[in-house]
Amino acid sequence: MGVEKAFDDFQTVVNADKDRVDLARQRRDTFKKAFKDEPDVEEVFGSGSLARSTQLDPVHDVDLVVVYRADDHPDWGQPGESANDALAYTRGRVKYLLGVTDGTVDQLIRHTLLRDRAVKCFIDPPDFQDAFTVDAMPVLRQADGTLLIPSRRSQSWSTADPEYLIAVVADRQREWQHFRAMVRVLKRWRLSVPTKVKSLVMEVLALQCMPRSGTRPEALRAFFTAAAIQINWGIYDPAGHCGPIQPDLDISVLREELEKARDAATRACALHADGDSDEAQRAWQDVLGPDFPAPKKKVSPAITGPALITGRPIRDAPQG
Repeated sequence: MGVEKAFDDFQTVVNADKDRVDLARQRRDTFKKAFKDEPDVEEVFGSGSLARSTQLDPVHDVDLVVVYRADDHPDWGQPGESANDALAYTRGRVKYLLGVTDGTVDQLIRHTLLRDRAVKCFIDPPDFQDAFTVDAMPVLRQADGTLLIPSRRSQSWSTADPEYLIAVVADRQREWQHFRAMVRVLKRWRLSVPTKVKSLVMEVLALQCMPRSGTRPEALRAFFTAAAIQINWGIYDPAGHCGPIQPDLDISVLREELEKARDAATRACALHADGDSDEAQRAWQDVLGPDFPAPKKKVSPAITGPALITGRPIRDAPQG
């Protein structure tokens, strides 16, 4: 097995299960079907990593954006209770349209919770191992195309543009066929970092630091090299609206791990260039974890001395 084949095989470990992704898209489409005929809804679209095709295994949730007509909800978008009102209203419509007992479009949702910015909709039984939710977020479209999104916690609305990130990631994928796949690899890598790192941090770092061409090993080496420097300036919303993506990020810890990965990736690429594919794979395993396929080191047989002759007493004797 060569290094490129090892990356192919590792991708099957990193990628979300196809059946689960198909189910997530099916549930998203059911929500879109339910809300598209609501008289006060302008449009419904998927957001988050599923919409960008950068989701990591397993699927945890499906993000859905419900764009309401501002004229039908003139109080929304104002500071105060309107953020909670928008979420509570959306929760009511979810139950009416998709409630498990008497939904008018489909019988899907078992339970709902109001979160800070979205209605979390539970579909699977509580003890189901691969359960995931659909998170429906009510928003208003502004004149410049951006969205106003609610926050129950702060009792306010803020500007965001999730469609910008969807478009940028799609553009990078068209430029380099491995971009989305390498984003998933980096999201998995972050799980080995000894501090919390949000997956979106790695996705934005990839947009900033991943090359637009080349082999996957060389691109990852270049990424870790650039990201170890870029992280010092923080990671911000690429659309320029929401500020730091993770304000509590421990930059020093992440930088140290990026530097370690840079050094190991540089060694891996050098070994591959020298024709030592086995050692290169083992070096990539040091970077990406034990699930990255690499041949085990051969253990040399133990070297033993001559057999000890027994059967007669051994006496000390002068040496020399």
